[in-house]
Amino acid sequence: MTEISREDVKNARLVANPGCYPTSIQLPLVPLIKAKLIEHRNIIIDSKSGVSGAGRGAKEANLYSEIAEGIYSYGVTKHRHVPEIEQGLSDAAQSKINVSFTPHLMPMIRGMQSTIYIELSQGVTVEDLYQQLRKSYEDEEFVKLLDKGVVPRTHNVRGSNYCFMNVFPDRIPGRAIIISVIDNLVKGASGQALQNLNIMLGYPENTGLLYQPLFP
Repeated sequence: MTEISREDVKNARLVANPGCYPTSIQLPLVPLIKAKLIEHRNIIIDSKSGVSGAGRGAKEANLYSEIAEGIYSYGVTKHRHVPEIEQGLSDAAQSKINVSFTPHLMPMIRGMQSTIYIELSQGVTVEDLYQQLRKSYEDEEFVKLLDKGVVPRTHNVRGSNYCFMNVFPDRIPGRAIIISVIDNLVKGASGQALQNLNIMLGYPENTGLLYQPLFP
């Protein structure tokens, strides 16, 4: 993941590009875990993806009549990206982390949102989380922490290599909600791959990636 492993990517000959779900989840969580601001237990992740995340294969589940006007939960308790998510979070914590993760297929072509429910460490506030994310990503071109109270929308990153995120206080004391959005085909796939390739070859990191979000 470029923003988390930039130095490793710079010196690598082969890079395994992250999946879309792990990207939208690890970008907000890894800095908070490294700073010991959140508990490792009871991390609940609800993620939603556009249909393009399932590829272009002629599968019944991807037919228009199957997708339109409805929401479909899939890979419940056994999605193939769970090991990758837990590996990245465990590496950040230097201890084993397990998460509850459920993905959903949405009736849209592209876009991904992860809503993450977390427990704060003792004495930590939501403001502490916000400031840590701001500090972690203030110099990053493609990862943006929004102004306080602004809810990220997939429309605002559509067709771009950006990840928008924000953190909100839960109504339950001691918990917080993080919302992270990406385009699953760009930052969640080919865009991040190109970003990594640029670093490996010594090109400007944003080469070929300066497309702006397409909305409306």
